[in-house]
Amino acid sequence: MQSIDFYRSEFISYMESKFVLKKPVNLYEPINYILKLGGKRLRPVLALLSAEIFDGSYKNALDAALAIEVFHNFSLVHDDIMDAAPVRRGQATVHEKWDTNTGILSGDAMLICAYQLFENYAPDTFRDLAKLFSTTALQVCEGQQYDVDFESREDVRLPEYLRMIEYKTAVLVAAAMKMGGIVANTSLRNQEHIYNFGLNLGIAFQLQDDFLDVFGDPETFGKQVGGDIIENKKTILFIKALESGSGSIKKELLDLYSIQPGDPTDKIEAVKTIFRESGAAESTQNAIESFTQKAFLILNDLDITDSKKAILKRFGENLMRRTV
Repeated sequence: MQSIDFYRSEFISYMESKFVLKKPVNLYEPINYILKLGGKRLRPVLALLSAEIFDGSYKNALDAALAIEVFHNFSLVHDDIMDAAPVRRGQATVHEKWDTNTGILSGDAMLICAYQLFENYAPDTFRDLAKLFSTTALQVCEGQQYDVDFESREDVRLPEYLRMIEYKTAVLVAAAMKMGGIVANTSLRNQEHIYNFGLNLGIAFQLQDDFLDVFGDPETFGKQVGGDIIENKKTILFIKALESGSGSIKKELLDLYSIQPGDPTDKIEAVKTIFRESGAAESTQNAIESFTQKAFLILNDLDITDSKKAILKRFGENLMRRTV
């Protein structure tokens, strides 16, 4: 087993060797641009780690890991167009740097490139990877649609929200880990358990992201704290506050989520106070811990050594200890 930094470094080197600028430049330059903007590379790292957890070689999982990363970035390009987002990872989004049509077409090409990477595997492995990838890709689209639908609703319930983040975020984490298992040719039982481990960890990761967006340290968070509040996003904090807050708190929260002041400072502070006083902040932290522990319990069912279970648990603990 190698370190996370090692897997990340090996993955980035491989990605840069596969995605070199070619013609037509206006199609491929935006692809290279978004892929090299940085990011945690969480999903491909998990694919490589998972392959070696099941006694395979991380090198055999590089194409699957790259497919996951290309798809993830494809979804970001199109999400940014839908959200009219000007910035991604501190740099101009693809549609801002070029134009919307370029973003759409380059994004489409990325999706095709992701599928092509599976062609480097033997037929049975190709079939299993492509089948999982197709299911996951469609779920991500469904999750994005749920997210869009929630923007115009005030009655979003927690089970609906959890389904949305499961599809939009967690399934890609789960698929990355299962792909590592597929490439390593581990048992179907192990594949399903590592998928469910990744799924629960992915949900906990997104819930923590919701929490940090409001209560994170501005110095380390990497983006504006309170962004979800500014955009009136109905995250778990909003839902929990409506569920547990008094009538006056609910009215105040809904009123605050109906405005978009030029200077959002007072709005952010007022909403943060509601999240604390209603118990929503504490409930969210409890939910993060609950899904993290669900993930760790699944490790008991994996047919791997205790030392490898410890590696996965340590990775999960470090991930959920993040401040960014």
